[in-house]
Amino acid sequence: MTTFKSKKLFITIGIVAVVFLSSRYVTSSYGPTEQYSTELSYRSDLGSCPTRPAGTMALQVVKAFEETQSLRSVKLKILEDKWKDKYFVHDYKISFDPYSKILNLEFDCPEPLMKVQIYKKNKIESYEAILVDNGQLLDPTYEALLRADKKLEGDLPYLSLPVEEMEDGVQLELTKIFKDFRPNLKQKLSEVILNDNKELTIILSINGYPSSVFLGPDEWEEKLVKLDKIVNYMELKEKIPAIINLTNGKKVVVKFKDKF
Repeated sequence: MTTFKSKKLFITIGIVAVVFLSSRYVTSSYGPTEQYSTELSYRSDLGSCPTRPAGTMALQVVKAFEETQSLRSVKLKILEDKWKDKYFVHDYKISFDPYSKILNLEFDCPEPLMKVQIYKKNKIESYEAILVDNGQLLDPTYEALLRADKKLEGDLPYLSLPVEEMEDGVQLELTKIFKDFRPNLKQKLSEVILNDNKELTIILSINGYPSSVFLGPDEWEEKLVKLDKIVNYMELKEKIPAIINLTNGKKVVVKFKDKF
């Protein structure tokens, strides 16, 4: 939690700025309040957001509030200028208490799930993005900003799929599936591949050894429940499943590696 004071307002959120207060009245979304001192405080909680862009948005909110002295106007500006998209902020809360003279800013940002490579049918042209836990695709710089703040550790698994599937919204289904992965299994997830025939393949890394899991074109969620049980059992038996074929939901075909 960061607190900002004025009449001269010093904001330390990755950048420093000085803001001067000129009015002795504040208008909130509920209408004008009583007269008060110009000594206002601003508190900013950036949560899990990357400091630089979220801090910039906090500064923009403060400036907008100083100019309009209206929470409603500030929220409209956030919407019109698309600050949430621009600064990677998924959700926010802004409130002002005229008695304590504190403007509270709370930001929330999504959790990155996978690095995504989206390719066209020729598999030559492609672009990259970050899939986050609300199903959106963000610019790859989002990951870099989080790592710079040490708010993201460990490697992200890769997701590769054709652009046609992204247009159909398949990423929403995949998001739901992998967001709910058991943590121990999620740590083993290395790569996810969806081919042009909508067949899903998962590459796991178990003690440095790859395991290929074939899930076919349907019933992914049910098959992944089975996969979790299989991997857990095989680890107890100290065996590495080199191939796990779950394309037929009624039977499982497993090929083993040697012992750990």
